[in-house]
Order: sequence, then C-alpha cells, then structure tokens
Amino acid sequence: MKLFKSEVEMEIIRKSKEEPVLKRKRYGEIEYLTFPKLENTGIVTHLMSTRIGGVSKGIYATMNYSYKRGDNPACVDENFRRTAEIFGTDMSAFVCSEQTHTTNVRVVTAADRGKGVTVTKDYNHVDGLVTNEPGLILTTTYADCVPLFFVDPVKRAIGCSHSGWRGTVAQMGKVTVETMQRAYGCNPADIVAAIGPSICQDCYEVSDDVAEAFRTLFSQEKYAFVRIEDVLFDKHNGKYQLNLWKANEAVLLSAGIRPENLDVTDICTCCNPDYLFSHRASQGKRGNLAAFIMLNAQN
Repeated sequence: MKLFKSEVEMEIIRKSKEEPVLKRKRYGEIEYLTFPKLENTGIVTHLMSTRIGGVSKGIYATMNYSYKRGDNPACVDENFRRTAEIFGTDMSAFVCSEQTHTTNVRVVTAADRGKGVTVTKDYNHVDGLVTNEPGLILTTTYADCVPLFFVDPVKRAIGCSHSGWRGTVAQMGKVTVETMQRAYGCNPADIVAAIGPSICQDCYEVSDDVAEAFRTLFSQEKYAFVRIEDVLFDKHNGKYQLNLWKANEAVLLSAGIRPENLDVTDICTCCNPDYLFSHRASQGKRGNLAAFIMLNAQN
C-alpha cells in the first residue's frame, strides 16, 4: 500500500459530480478534510482525518487514532500530538468518546480535559459529545460509520456524534440537537451541521431486519418528506442497500436543522480504503479515523 501520496497522485472517488463539499488540506505530512459551512461560522477549528500523515505501521498505517485495536500506543500518542498542532494546542485538549453504538451524549466540561488520551476515561457508552467551553477538542472515531458535526454560532456551542446504522435509526442526530437545546438553550435553526465521510449506499448492503428498522422509522408522519426508496434500495434477495447519508440528513432536518445550514459528504470510506479507514473494505483489519471539533476562544 502506497501512502503519503500527493493530492495530484491521490484521486479520491467521490459520489457526486457537483462541486466538492469537503476541502482537502495539508499540515506538514498530514492531510485532512474540512467543511466550509463549519469554517464559515468563524468560531471553530475542526477536521476529519484521513490515513495520511501519521506514524503507525502495517494495517494501522499511518494516522490511526485507536488505542484498542493493537497498534503501538506510542504511535497513537504521536498521531494525537501531530493533530494537536493543527489546533495550536497540546494532547491534553482532547476529550474522547467511548463508543458502543448508543445515543448517549455527554456534556463535556473542563473537568473532562484529556480524557481518552492523557487521562483515563471515567465514563462508558458515550457516542456523542457537546460543549460550550473553548479549547476542548471533541473527538469521535470511525471506520465506516457516520460522523456528525454541530456548531451553534449564536450560543457558541458545539457537538460531535458517532452514528452507525443503530445510532441512525435511533436518531442520534436529533438526540445531539436536543442535548444542545437542554444544555445551552440552542435553537436548532441556528445550528450549522455536517455529515462526514462514511460508507456510501453502493457499498453498504444490509439484511431485512435492518431495513425493517429504517422502514419503521421513516413511516412516522414527521418523515413524510422522505421517500423510503431514497434510503433503501431493495435488491429483491432479502438484501438492501442502505443510504446512511440520506437517512442522517432526514434525521437532522426533522430535528430542525435548516437545509442551508447542512453539508453532506460525497466521499465514501469503503470506496477509498487507501485514503480512509474502512471496516468493510479491510474486513476489520484497520485503524480508526477521527472527527475533531474545537470551539475557539473569543477574541
């Protein structure tokens, strides 16, 4: 596997012919992705990682953020240290999730600083994080599941959530918005959100029990604007192709996010296994990507 490719050499397979939603950026050897809508709020620093620019070896090459998949912890430490430089801070700024496909969202404060990287986590079953405290880097990890980013520029609050099929059918995006409403008084109409790189519909085959869960979700009256055919493609053999991007978009819109405040990825993890970690493409032999977001200090 050849990594550290230049932008010219590395052609990303996109799922849309429209103008790219994500920007590709470099910091030293690191290549990462950002959403213009989130950047344009002017109050956050954020990124979605790629595989490029770290020090991990083998199946974890090179920018792996998981301490639990067998990688050398010193390599993971260095990957976090390099990423902290992009944010202009150090490794103690990270606060990590503890993902088990729940819809539990933790309200993060300064007391959580460093948890998951420089400090042992004292919580379990947390797939989402929100905060209104500057300087904390909310961190969630991925290898096909859907990253969700949230920024409220009015209340100066942010969030980051992990949404696989279980999280999506349990409306993780809506749960995160509701947590921001309760904790910070956010108005969903003010929140700018983004759906990050994850597995696309063409690559994501599911069985009838998963399909039925989505049919049940989108049969609700509040989802009358959703065509189930846009979420599920029936292969007529008891298998379906599931569109997690479209499903999460619907969940966020139903939660009150305005269409003009939402960016949806056009990059699939499974279609780009040299560039992004994919559980399906690697048959589980892989590291983890990460989504990061930090509220900047006020000037």
